[in-house]
Amino acid sequence: MADIERYDIAIIGAGPGGLSAGVYAARGGLSTVIFEKALIGGQITVTEEVENYPGIINSITGFEIAEQFKKHALKFGAEIVEEEVKAIGLEGLCKIIETDKRTYRTKAIVFATGAHPRKLAVPGEEKFTGRGVSYCATCDGAFYRDKVVAVIGGGDSAIEEAIFLTKFAKKVYIIHRRDELRAVKIVQERAYKNKKIEFIWDTVVQSVNGDNVVEKIFLYNRKKDKISELKVDGVFIYVGIIPNSGLIESRVKCDENGFIITDENMHTNVPGFYAAGDIVHKTLRQVVTAASDGAIAAFSAEKWIEENNQNFDNI
Repeated sequence: MADIERYDIAIIGAGPGGLSAGVYAARGGLSTVIFEKALIGGQITVTEEVENYPGIINSITGFEIAEQFKKHALKFGAEIVEEEVKAIGLEGLCKIIETDKRTYRTKAIVFATGAHPRKLAVPGEEKFTGRGVSYCATCDGAFYRDKVVAVIGGGDSAIEEAIFLTKFAKKVYIIHRRDELRAVKIVQERAYKNKKIEFIWDTVVQSVNGDNVVEKIFLYNRKKDKISELKVDGVFIYVGIIPNSGLIESRVKCDENGFIITDENMHTNVPGFYAAGDIVHKTLRQVVTAASDGAIAAFSAEKWIEENNQNFDNI
């Protein structure tokens, strides 16, 4: 049918994992399409500075490194289409992809749709997002030089970002709903020793308040059953991340939080379905690990397609 597009491999998501998969797939000779419904480059595009990607010593922004990933994929012939994937079906080993514009048939799919921050879901959070509420200290910390900020959470990300914020802020409150942290011990020790950090235990945020920007938050202490007010200039929220796996979680095996489980080749439990990046069940979610996942997924998919090529006559 003329209105159906055909490719060897489709990659859903154009973050570091998806673009890396695009580089390896296209360079390996596969006809490659990459779908992205939002911003090409993913969450890394809003990162102020990337300083831990091997080989890049000088300062580079997340947007700049994302642009390099994009150019690299395009150089080898990958196609990037800004369409939203609405549904995925199977016809034997053939994969059917329905977007908001057309239908695609492909032999393999790499899911690289990433994850997003969990929200507190309290009054004022949405209103002040970008005006005092942030989910990325690396992105926005520099805006709070000599100001007072609150970090919500008690895991590794929350404590590490709180420590990072002390480079700019004059005071950092860490607000945690329990009476002990979940972060690894070495990170906890660094936070306890930092004189700019003050802990507020057994407490949750009730609301974020202000006029045009954040000015204060109301807190509820669960043990004391008491509400208090805390004046702050910014609120950084780290209460977990949610995988963007809704499109596929009913088809592939996921962990209890919805992250896709793969083998060492990034292959899911469904033949020809691969996953890469933040959507994968793993311990470290960084640009370098996403890029590695994407490379492995594309390489593995190429080999799998070669092994099963006789079964793809109908694509």
